[in-house]
Amino acid sequence: MQKLELHWRILIGMILGILFGFGMTYVEWGKDFVLDWINPLGTIFVKLLKLIAIPLILASLIKGISDLKDISKFRNIGLRTIGIYIGTTVIAISIGLVLVNLLKPGEGISEDTITQLTETYSNDSGVTSKLEEAHRQQDSGPLQFLEDMVPDNAFKALGDNSLMLQVIFFTIFMGISMLLIGEEKAKPLKDFFDSLNDVVLKMVDLIMLTAPVAVFALLANVVVSSGDSDLLFALLKYAGVVALGLILMIVFYSIVVTTFTRYSPWKFLKEMSPAQLLAFSTSSSAATLPVTMERVEEHIGVDKEVSSFVLPVGATINMDGTSLYQGVAAVFIAQALSFDMPFSAQLTIVLTALLASIGSAAVPGAGMVMLVIVLEAIGFPQDKLAIGLALIFAVDRPLDMLRTVVNITGDACVSMLVAKSVGKLGKPKVKNWDDNYNEVK
Repeated sequence: MQKLELHWRILIGMILGILFGFGMTYVEWGKDFVLDWINPLGTIFVKLLKLIAIPLILASLIKGISDLKDISKFRNIGLRTIGIYIGTTVIAISIGLVLVNLLKPGEGISEDTITQLTETYSNDSGVTSKLEEAHRQQDSGPLQFLEDMVPDNAFKALGDNSLMLQVIFFTIFMGISMLLIGEEKAKPLKDFFDSLNDVVLKMVDLIMLTAPVAVFALLANVVVSSGDSDLLFALLKYAGVVALGLILMIVFYSIVVTTFTRYSPWKFLKEMSPAQLLAFSTSSSAATLPVTMERVEEHIGVDKEVSSFVLPVGATINMDGTSLYQGVAAVFIAQALSFDMPFSAQLTIVLTALLASIGSAAVPGAGMVMLVIVLEAIGFPQDKLAIGLALIFAVDRPLDMLRTVVNITGDACVSMLVAKSVGKLGKPKVKNWDDNYNEVK
């Protein structure tokens, strides 16, 4: 019997996890059982993905740069990557603003619902922590993001997944320096990182064997940990607008891929589906990065010279789904609380969301921190910020899961565009976890 493809196994795990989670919510001891005995399986899986994220960036990026043989090629890849990422982010924010202005989800929220949401969530630790983090970021200088990009201790940066931009900076610096000392002198170090890259990719294959079970555990935990279902239904129109915008972004990526690379949109989505399903389950671009790189390189055919730079950078600065959500959320909050939102303020949202996305961490919940920055940029009253966040907090986690899917799909799309533009989009070379098993039996 033919083995089910990975994306089908993961999808089955997701469906079973959701059904199991709903079932456990009706059992008195169900929630505790899921938190104590099921959720740890998902947590271990996410930890394993994060464990190999930085070694994978380090090895693959150095390999990619050292294979270029020419620094000018790296400059071309870098400039095209940043330019395309900025363009797709502006498009994402614009789609969100058009939809929220047309559908006006905030006008359907009653005063009673606003009061209930405020009482339930305004003092929640999740809301207050996001406010504190946003104010900390706003107090920093205009060039703080550049200062934060440069590490003062390489080993400290390599030991902290939240410092991914610092890892990328150090790795690029090392890769360029290897080019400058000449191929002969750099060969021992290059051979080491080539071997490390192969080992880490094999680790990705092994970790993915447990993906269906891990996704089951992660989704079951999300379901039993969800908030008041009545409040979730009250915000259904707002969530629907965000979801519609995110779907349109997926359609946009598919059209762009087909137009510029002649790659089938259905095949693109099929090959990326395991990474998309994991992004949905983990809500983290950083945790999904190893799988995104594996799918793009081995299953789509993007050369490592391109993917090793474009994807780690994208996981850090490309937040198309998050930026779209911010545009919708900011206007929705203004509509619900009767705050005037002129066209000039919405242009400010585009610029602020674009700049905020560059410094946002690729972790769950980062979008709400960015949202506070966006709201303050348009002059939203300080005393209503907590109320504004409370309005959308109940549905933030499921929407975070959806926008992470868009974020990593955008990363893959841009990597294909850049690869095609520099002649580095070739035939896929799929590797399986047991390719070399006969050699070690």
